[in-house]
Amino acid sequence: MTRCTFFILLFCCLRASALCPVDTIKIPIQRQRFHDKINDEQKLLDKADGKLDDFIKVSANDDINLQVTDAMLRRVDALQMDIERNDKIKVNNEKVRYLTYLESMVRNFRNGWKQNIIKPIYGPLLLDNFEKIMTATIDTLSMVPIIESAPYEVSNILVDIFSNNIGYSESKNLVYLKFCALNPGKILETIAPYAKEPFADSLVAVACKNDPTQLYTYSLAAQSTTGKLIRSSNNALVKTVVSISQQPASLLYFPFLDDITSGVKVIDSLKKIIGDGDHPADSVAYFKLLVQTEMVYYKRMVKGDTAVAFLGPNGLRDMLQRKALENFINPINELHEKPENIRMKAIDDLGPVDIYYMLIMGEADIYTSSYKHSFNRMIQRMGKKPATDSLLLTVNFDYFKKFIKMAANFNKLDTFLTLMPPSSAEALMKGFVGKLEATNTLEDAVDVADCYSSINNKKLQANILSYVNENEQRCINSFSTRGKVIYGLLKTIFLSEDSTNKIDLSTAIGIPPIYSVDIKSLMDDSGRIVQQVFFYGDEDGKKFFPSFVNSFSPKDWKRNDTYKEWVEFKASKSKNIVYVNRPLDSDKNQDDSAQMHLNNYMGRNDLVPSIVTHRGHSYWLPGTMARMAGNAKIVVLGSCGGYKNLSRLISINPDAHIISTKEIGTGNINQVITNKLNQQLLSGKTIIWKNMWDELSQYFAKQPKEIKEAWDDYVPPYKNLGAIFIKAYNKKMEAE
Repeated sequence: MTRCTFFILLFCCLRASALCPVDTIKIPIQRQRFHDKINDEQKLLDKADGKLDDFIKVSANDDINLQVTDAMLRRVDALQMDIERNDKIKVNNEKVRYLTYLESMVRNFRNGWKQNIIKPIYGPLLLDNFEKIMTATIDTLSMVPIIESAPYEVSNILVDIFSNNIGYSESKNLVYLKFCALNPGKILETIAPYAKEPFADSLVAVACKNDPTQLYTYSLAAQSTTGKLIRSSNNALVKTVVSISQQPASLLYFPFLDDITSGVKVIDSLKKIIGDGDHPADSVAYFKLLVQTEMVYYKRMVKGDTAVAFLGPNGLRDMLQRKALENFINPINELHEKPENIRMKAIDDLGPVDIYYMLIMGEADIYTSSYKHSFNRMIQRMGKKPATDSLLLTVNFDYFKKFIKMAANFNKLDTFLTLMPPSSAEALMKGFVGKLEATNTLEDAVDVADCYSSINNKKLQANILSYVNENEQRCINSFSTRGKVIYGLLKTIFLSEDSTNKIDLSTAIGIPPIYSVDIKSLMDDSGRIVQQVFFYGDEDGKKFFPSFVNSFSPKDWKRNDTYKEWVEFKASKSKNIVYVNRPLDSDKNQDDSAQMHLNNYMGRNDLVPSIVTHRGHSYWLPGTMARMAGNAKIVVLGSCGGYKNLSRLISINPDAHIISTKEIGTGNINQVITNKLNQQLLSGKTIIWKNMWDELSQYFAKQPKEIKEAWDDYVPPYKNLGAIFIKAYNKKMEAE
């Protein structure tokens, strides 16, 4: 007999004994239905795990399951009898009231559990507090002390049940304050009913610090209850936001909110840069001011003092990235066919520090040539004897790991390291590899993995590997499981890059094959291989869509143009199907509607894509991921879009083989990759990535220099070390 079975049998005996008093207590007929309603709720709760078996399974932990079962079945049964026996509850209506309260508690627990509003482990505590508040209410005592000490999830359920308790109003406020502490981003959307409470002004200040842009939006509705509350606040930060909201181009002031509030910067001075009726906007001066403020704010953050509006929407970093793209990177990219002096004119007035941040912020969008020309100018503007270690000191090593990764990707890391003393270069790379376990994300570790795959200098690779080994041993000695896993995986992945080590990564790190794809793994239950291609209705999408659909040979594919929002291709001699949405006007969200309608069509017809292709810029990629059905086995990206997109992509498609590029994808190259992949699929043979990549490399070696260089930035699945690392880490931590 298992421990769990023993306790279930024991519980059944206890519940049976608890029910014995039913035989001796005659429940009046006018209250019987209220007992029946409680019993019905108990049955629904018991059945919520899929079985009606006197056992409520809320988790994989049987101790928790037994505690919840005991509370919600045996103890609730006993409490029903207590209500009937309690001499302090004298009249019928009062007994009915408390029985109804008990029914509501069981129902709210069940609904809260299924909707993830309350953790099921709180079931026993919920009943404990219910009994305490019921006793207090019967004795005409306030429930405030009980509500005050209970977790939010428990107190939130109970406060509305006991609305007749003398402490109801105060308790309601306490529950709202608990809610606000857990959800500062929802204060402004919920505060109106509490606008006259003494704590309202303090909550507005909390909301402002959490998200000043949101407060700005609510303040614009000046006549609303919340708008009036905001505008009447005496908090300095809130008053500054209200003042900013009255300025033209007001969102451009937000990155400096902290400095404006403290008096370091004044709105009138900023107007000369941001522009108003008397002064034109100066985009270069504005970007330089963002950069200088970033350096000051980052230095503060390192010391544990994060400035208001530094992070988040319309915060300093958000604006810095937006302006880097808008004023410098996009103009340079768009002029890629122009002479260099014309193309690079946008950054003529930027100093080395400004270019450093411009490059960092443009990671997902900058062309290879744009990066290299900008990098060269950054070095030139450091003087006759450039010292790159001094540059990093100037920026307080802000984003230095991202900068090293990008420099490696664009083959500029050797140049950057040779322009500093060898001891500084060694310390820098040690810092790059060190303490990867200390952050909340895997971004730094993924950057290290991607950097290693881009380095051609064998000595530098060897140094990085030695630093990884040192850090692995450090984490082992300090019993850091996360660190041991991170560095252990990086070591194995890096060693596998040397073919003489004969390491099969799939076996070594416990992930599905990365060197090949079995055709059968791409098939659904009907033997179909379904592909979905996402196009977007911008200029690029409209330009390349005709060549894409025309690339399907009529000999091999049957084209169906009858759908207004997408095109269907069916292979003539196999069960391969391709769906591609038309690049309808993105400004009117017609491309988004087309994708949604195509997804609905595919869902109705059980068409689940095992291959997904994204044809569009990196800023469209979140839209593609939002539409993915999940568990695609091959994903072809027109662009990567950085760690956040890569991490989310793998969470949606854990075993996906990912083809990506270090820069913005090229339509002509993406087309060739798609054609080659379709040839492989039609052949019915296992896809061997190295063979396919070798054939593509031979083809692109004969193409014009610009195409050949762009091809060199494409990464096959077995070389996508960042993606491989994320998959391996997720698998490893699941097993820990």
